[in-house]
Amino acid sequence: MISPEKPERRYVLQANSFAVPRISPGLYLVATPIGNLKDITIRALETLAGADLILCEDTRTSARLLDHYLIHTHREALHEHNETARVPGLIERLKQGATIALISDAGTPLLSDPGFPLVRAAREEGLPVFAIPGASALLGALASAGLPTDSFSFFGFLPVKSGARATRLKELEKRGETLVFYESPRRLATTLAVMTDVFGTQRRAVVALELTKKFERVVSGTLAELGDHFASETKGEAVILVAGAIETGPDEADWQQALADALAEQNLRSAVDDIAARFGIKRKQVYNAALALKSEK
Repeated sequence: MISPEKPERRYVLQANSFAVPRISPGLYLVATPIGNLKDITIRALETLAGADLILCEDTRTSARLLDHYLIHTHREALHEHNETARVPGLIERLKQGATIALISDAGTPLLSDPGFPLVRAAREEGLPVFAIPGASALLGALASAGLPTDSFSFFGFLPVKSGARATRLKELEKRGETLVFYESPRRLATTLAVMTDVFGTQRRAVVALELTKKFERVVSGTLAELGDHFASETKGEAVILVAGAIETGPDEADWQQALADALAEQNLRSAVDDIAARFGIKRKQVYNAALALKSEK
C-alpha cells in the first residue's frame, strides 16, 4: 500500500507530468504495448507508476517502456526459470499490503508468458488480483485477419520438436473454429510447411507479423501460398491463424448401405434411429431413405 509518507508518484506523457492516485493493494496484471509505445492506457501508466514493485519478464526489455514514461518504480525479474521459487515471497508481500504490477515483455501477461503460478497462488490465498487490459497480439491479429471470430481457440507456441509439432497439429485437424498460434520467426517457415501437410494445401490462413510496428504485415492466403511467401522469413514475431475445418457429412454410400443392412435385421423405426445416431444425420433424411429402400423391394 502507498503510504502518505512515500514521495508522490508520477509519470510523464507527451512532456506533461501527472501525479498518480493512490492504488489499492493487490496484484495487477498490466497489458503493455506489443510494439508501438503509444498503445498504453492511462490506467496502465498510473498502475505502473504507483505500484510498490513491477515484476518484469525481462527488466532490460521493460526498461524501454518504463523509461519512456519516466516511471521509476522498483523492478524485479519474474520469468519461467525463477517464478516457482519466487511465488511464496511475493505472496507474503501481497499479504502485507503491497501493490505489485506484473508485466510481460509485450502484450497481455500470462498469454504464453510467465505469471500463472503467482496468479493461481494469489487466488488460492484470497488476495485481490486485477486485470489492466490493453494490447494483445492474439486479439489484434484475430480482429484484422478476416477469419471467423465467433469461435476460436488459442494454442500459444507449438512444440519445438518436429514430431511433437506434427502430432499436435493432427489433433487439431478437424476442429471447426479458427485456430490461433504464436510462432518465432526462425520456425515460421517450418511450421507453415507442417500445417500444409496436416491441414491441406487449400486451407485458408493468415500470418500477422510485427503488429503495431513500422513494418507490420498481415498476409492471407492458402497454407501452401503462405508457405511459399514466408519460405525465407527471418524477422518479426508471428501470429498464425488457420481457418477451421469445413464440416462434411458422412459418405452417402456408406450410410445408405448401413441402413439397408439395419433394415434387414430391425424394424423401420429402430433402423432409422440407429443410423441417424451413428452417422449424425437428420432422422427425417434417414426415414425418407428407408421408405425409398422399402419401396424398391
